[in-house]
Amino acid sequence: MTVNAKGAEMGSVGRIEPQAMHFAEPLPLTSGKQLNDYTLVYETYGTLNAARDNAVLVCHALNASHHVAGVSPAGDTGWWDNLVGPGKALDTDRFFVIGVNNPGSCFGSTGPTSRNPDPAAGGRVYGADFPVVTVEDWVDAQARLVERLGITKLAAVLGGSLGGMQALAWTLRYPERVANCVAVATAPKLSAQNIAFNEVARRAIVTDPDFHGGHYTQAGTVPKRGLRVARMIGHITYLSDDSMEAKFGRTTRGASDNGARHNYSTQDIEFQVESYLRYQGDKFSEYFDANTYLLITRALDYFDPAHAHDGDLSAAFAVARACRFLVVSFTTDWRFAPQRSREIVKALVDKAQAAREGLSS
Repeated sequence: MTVNAKGAEMGSVGRIEPQAMHFAEPLPLTSGKQLNDYTLVYETYGTLNAARDNAVLVCHALNASHHVAGVSPAGDTGWWDNLVGPGKALDTDRFFVIGVNNPGSCFGSTGPTSRNPDPAAGGRVYGADFPVVTVEDWVDAQARLVERLGITKLAAVLGGSLGGMQALAWTLRYPERVANCVAVATAPKLSAQNIAFNEVARRAIVTDPDFHGGHYTQAGTVPKRGLRVARMIGHITYLSDDSMEAKFGRTTRGASDNGARHNYSTQDIEFQVESYLRYQGDKFSEYFDANTYLLITRALDYFDPAHAHDGDLSAAFAVARACRFLVVSFTTDWRFAPQRSREIVKALVDKAQAAREGLSS
């Protein structure tokens, strides 16, 4: 038996069946295009109470999906299963938890691997023709699903990394429909360096000979080489120099560094960190879609709520007066380091201070 800090028993939500919700009404996109006739796949855990005020939305990051907790029909455990369930932080005896797969993903919701409904497409999948989507577009799609479920206000929205950006966007686009926001290991926008890493990863994919301009499905290929390299680049940015040193150091495969003999080869895997990166790349290339990777990293690049306020993040958060925030960061995260969370906290504190001064004047 596992118990939480209060001594309560913690359990699993058990076997979970994904659900699908179809939307015939077009979804207007930030790009000026629209997504027609789309479907969102989602899962729910716990029970919606009579007042419909105990719903919590969990937003997924780049390579995750709607499967937040429990065990899927395929036997996979949810990516945040340690957080969601009876007695856990998101206690499903108290909360109705929702996980949604965003449009453009490759885990069931309408995306590049879905059939393009445009008659001119001749029944082919979208591929590279899937429209560019942003964090704001995802939040708008989520808001429609939440409304269909009969929920007018969420008890909380939370997510990590790209999911944290979505949680922040909820408080800006639908401030009266969110009571609490939990943003974990995220940022108010990507730095130029982070955008550069994303671009290198994208180039690895689009220059793969099997990419075929994004229409690899018709060509009967999969750009696995590009996906492998893209994922390896990503994993380097997820760990700080110190955490990577602590995790791998200069240890070679099958021996400590003290007694290891090198093969002196440019091709062999000799160091543990090399083995780790190649394993992560190989695994990723077997289940993730290349066009989805391009779309989601672009959504990361575009997120910048302060842009419409001349770079003033406090002004951007001025609308989020009805929401409380919890901002969490990790010193081991290089891409979304604690100083990025401090930017968010400072903007929120400045916003609150300005509001107090406005009331006292």
